[in-house]
Amino acid sequence: MAAAADELKRVPLFSELGDRQLKKLAGHFRERTFEPGTTVVREGEMSGVGFFVVTDGGATVSVNGTEVGKLGAGDHFGELALVSEAERTATVTAQTQLRCLEIPFWDFRDFAHANPDVTWKLLQHVVTTLQRRQTQ
Repeated sequence: MAAAADELKRVPLFSELGDRQLKKLAGHFRERTFEPGTTVVREGEMSGVGFFVVTDGGATVSVNGTEVGKLGAGDHFGELALVSEAERTATVTAQTQLRCLEIPFWDFRDFAHANPDVTWKLLQHVVTTLQRRQTQ
């Protein structure tokens, strides 16, 4: 899981964690691979309650059928699902073979309870994401 810890270190949400915390968190992630054209999560559905970190490949993000962004190595998605346990707010589709690390909500929740600095950073990130959507 050393490679997973290295990937997580690239994510701003986890960048300030120590090596020990990163290794502990990395142990909860599993690697997933999606073929081109595969919908990873679908807007309006409870398509898993997980958080994803892209380790290789590319994907598009769409809302209401309109592309609103692209994802590549080091990007992440699903953070709103970590907090709300609600339906997905966007669709993410693999454009190339897409490799991701995924952590389920309940594993992340346990980690966040034990590491309030991560909880605070997640809260800040979610607020920024929601503010950005309001101005679009």
